Amino acid sequence: MAEVVDKAEDQKILEEFKELLNNCYRCSQPQQRELVQKAFDFAFKAHKGMVRKSGEPFILHPLNVAKIVSNEIGLGARSIACAFLHDVVEDTDYTLDDIKYHFDDKIASIIDGLTKISEVFDNNSTIQAENFRKMLLTLSDDVRVILIKLADRLHNMRTLDSMSKVKQMKISSETIYLYAPLAHRLGLYSIKTELEDLSLKYRYPDKYQEIKENLKVGKESRRQFLDAFTEPIKQKLQDNNIDFEISGRPKSIYSIWNKMQIKKVKFEEIYDLLAVRVIFKPSGVIPEKTQCWNIYSLITDVYMPKPERIRDWVSTPKANGYEALHATVMGPYGNWVEVQIRSERMNEIAEKGYAAHWKYKQNDEQQTELDKWIKRIREMLEDPKSDALEFLDEFKMNLFAQEIFVFTPKGDIRTIPKGSIALDFAYEIHSEIGHKAIGAKVNHKLESLHYMLHSGDQVEIITSDKHHSKRDFLNKVVTAKAKQGIKNAIKAETKNRSEKGKNILEAKLAEINLKPSARIFRKLLPAYEVSGKEELYSKIGSGIIELDNLKKILKKNTQNKWIKYWGFQFTKTRKEDKPRNGAQKVRLNAPFIIKEDIDNPDNVYNISKCCNPIPGDDIVSFLNYNEVMDVHKSSCPNAIRLMSSHAERMVTAKWTTHKVLSFLSHIQLNGFDRFGVYNDITTIITKQLNVNIRNINLVSHDGIFEGTIALYIHSVKDLNNLIMNLMKIKGVESVSRVEHINDEIN
Repeated sequence: MAEVVDKAEDQKILEEFKELLNNCYRCSQPQQRELVQKAFDFAFKAHKGMVRKSGEPFILHPLNVAKIVSNEIGLGARSIACAFLHDVVEDTDYTLDDIKYHFDDKIASIIDGLTKISEVFDNNSTIQAENFRKMLLTLSDDVRVILIKLADRLHNMRTLDSMSKVKQMKISSETIYLYAPLAHRLGLYSIKTELEDLSLKYRYPDKYQEIKENLKVGKESRRQFLDAFTEPIKQKLQDNNIDFEISGRPKSIYSIWNKMQIKKVKFEEIYDLLAVRVIFKPSGVIPEKTQCWNIYSLITDVYMPKPERIRDWVSTPKANGYEALHATVMGPYGNWVEVQIRSERMNEIAEKGYAAHWKYKQNDEQQTELDKWIKRIREMLEDPKSDALEFLDEFKMNLFAQEIFVFTPKGDIRTIPKGSIALDFAYEIHSEIGHKAIGAKVNHKLESLHYMLHSGDQVEIITSDKHHSKRDFLNKVVTAKAKQGIKNAIKAETKNRSEKGKNILEAKLAEINLKPSARIFRKLLPAYEVSGKEELYSKIGSGIIELDNLKKILKKNTQNKWIKYWGFQFTKTRKEDKPRNGAQKVRLNAPFIIKEDIDNPDNVYNISKCCNPIPGDDIVSFLNYNEVMDVHKSSCPNAIRLMSSHAERMVTAKWTTHKVLSFLSHIQLNGFDRFGVYNDITTIITKQLNVNIRNINLVSHDGIFEGTIALYIHSVKDLNNLIMNLMKIKGVESVSRVEHINDEIN
């Protein structure tokens, strides 16, 4: 009896395979059909006797993945073959060498990429991120790896019912976190929508079912509305001899749910449930773009448009290749209705994404936005200095980011994420431009590097060879390319200083017939209040630490103290009590030493904006409930308030000398207005004293000028020196530091 069942199952599987082969429009050549047949036979044999959790034969999974790859994505014979083989290496005794022997190197390479992806979601987040990073390398080498994996994930989501609740939650969460955004970025609209809906189905089954039932209830009324809305449009298009199809599609369940969450409304309050799509057959004479606008003109002869809701993606396609003209018009019953106008080619690209984009692309065609995006991912991945977890965060951000279109001075278009600033654009042009950028001209008007760009802006970056990237910029830029460029520049500068410092120290020691050793460093580190050799080298190379007293330090007896570090250096042991009310109660017997750490100080302490302390100020630090030190001036009202209520979390703090990192400070000044006084002030600050100005706000009235200047200062000593020099300027009456900063000044 079991043999009869097996034969019936095998027959059903063979029939499904024949159906796939007959419907594969990209398997027209005999050798293509032979490759698909060979891959199916190989997989059928390899998975023989294996079953899925649902109890069905395992071979049905690769068969269905191959169907998605062929019918829903539109890939060719090689990709379909890989879809059949994608689980063979992972789940059977066959190896990658076997695949290479029976097929070829390219298929083996794709299978290798698909096998690596299965390792991405691991319990160890660092390993997971690194595996994900390696997996994405295949995206720019051969995007088919990602496309086949998306097909694999889609079939797994379609058959998720047989899995446990825990597995359902894990897989559906992975899907909404990574796979749906990837599908969106690669232009696979249909797959992206289904992945989102299925993810919602398993993460929030009650909400999913509720929206699904509500859509069923209103199905007939939506059909009637669609007929009434489209009838006059059909008539208008027919009168103008346009070959077209028109359809209405309701919003996806996920997009309705998402809108309900964002707008905090009920299902009944979502009015734009329906989108109307007009798909036309190009005439062959008039360009597609012109035909889109012609159809738009005819539709708006019937219905009044909403001008601010026009979306022109035929002139500037989205980064995933999507092209269409979207318009919102007032319908017959007082409802706004979105109409999407596409050619048949545009529609295929919208539905099948990168595969269709590749199909229509000509060899001599310019690089598309999607090609540029994949190239940018490749650049990010190939950077050996990039951190895997940071890369994962940046990649996620760039998956979701909406784009804006910005022009270079010569009129070339660059696509960058919405919310980008002028400095992001500078790094988009070239990393060297970003490193040396000091300002920008946006639409011929001078703006700061922090200016947020908008679609249509024309941007020219102003550079200076004397300028260098600053750590403060990391909190301003939004693109992964800019963040990585700034980090690389800072690390390179730090490395150069360290090497210089190391050479200086070794030369100084050689003068007294000594060489660097553990014994010598045990004396030098506490003497110079640094946490390790690298910090010592860096500060020597920067000129922060001078070695004039080297002999004296080395003659002293080494103090036997325990040294603990918590991002900063502690010179005595930390005492900890048991947690109280969820917070850790900490007392420290010694000052908190603030070392000059360029790479990543923000994880350890915050310079409080209420008083903006700078090196040289008397300070205290407050251990907040995120286990981060907030550094205040001792005289700051907030510090006084905290000391009165949370004295046990307050720690005296101490600066080391700072000559590399700059701190934001403010001065206020006034005097008698005269021609050239503003120029004299800025010249003293920027050229003579080499101080960077963040913003300047000076106003003149009745022959008097007054205002504030925000600038980056290394220490109180430098600030006092600046004030003394400004006081020497003719007409300047008073200059003083602003002790407490209000919102207007910031």
